[in-house]
Amino acid sequence: MSAIQVGQFNLLRVDRKVDFGYYMDDGEEGILLPKRFVPAGLQIGDTISVFVYHDSDNRLIATTQEPFAVVGDIAALKVVSITRQGAFMDWGLMKDLFVPVSQQLSTMRLGGKYLVKLYIDKQTGRVAATEKIDNQINNDILTVKEGDKVKIQVYRESEIGYVVIVNQIHQGLVYKNEVFTHLHIGQFIDEAFVKKVREDNKLDIGIGKVGVEKLGDDQSSIIKLLKLHNGFLPYHDKSSPEDIYAFFAMSKKAFKMNVGILYKSKLITIEEEGIRLVPEQPNSTTSA
Repeated sequence: MSAIQVGQFNLLRVDRKVDFGYYMDDGEEGILLPKRFVPAGLQIGDTISVFVYHDSDNRLIATTQEPFAVVGDIAALKVVSITRQGAFMDWGLMKDLFVPVSQQLSTMRLGGKYLVKLYIDKQTGRVAATEKIDNQINNDILTVKEGDKVKIQVYRESEIGYVVIVNQIHQGLVYKNEVFTHLHIGQFIDEAFVKKVREDNKLDIGIGKVGVEKLGDDQSSIIKLLKLHNGFLPYHDKSSPEDIYAFFAMSKKAFKMNVGILYKSKLITIEEEGIRLVPEQPNSTTSA
């Protein structure tokens, strides 16, 4: 039996049944899966995935509930109670997640949502959380390069943009002038890419798909919108970036680029008041 990973999902075999649940085989006395978390039809000898953590009595407990985050993850969680020792956050389980006062950047408030990283406390062996994640994300050795697709999480807002966590290990920046919608702290964005790697290993991040793949999607979107609006849309070079983003869900720069490609492909015409879809030409036939 491999070592149990606290704060993670473990594949464990059902060892025995008791009145209040089932014990999962951990190579020792077993880990209780309480009755309320037992899936229908569970039998002795079955192997299932369970999340393992400590209960209020410091005993290992198994659950089929899915927490909002596991050890190693960074997540935006809500404070549900405050004590002199620290704050407790809702992480989707019966027992709340503890954030010691020493691991808070500022005094947490009840009902507030904070970005924290889950870790195993060395003294207690329990899952805990910390706000101090700056020293746990770094760009010393990059695992990404320009053009790579990445997943990002919004960390904080700065004067020029949004500082984001890249692939849970690096830090990057999304510039405000390239975002035309509000991003909130903790928000995950699955479609992003590395726009530029600077000399000091700082990362400029773009939101959406990269390169030709994105252009293809955007061009298709413009054509579909034209067809839905009788072949004409009143958007052009003088339209505001906000209006373009609200309608097309793309930046003005991307809009102009895609309009140019569609124009060169003779799929649209550009008029003073907007863009117009070129009617599809019927197939010509030769009379006998």
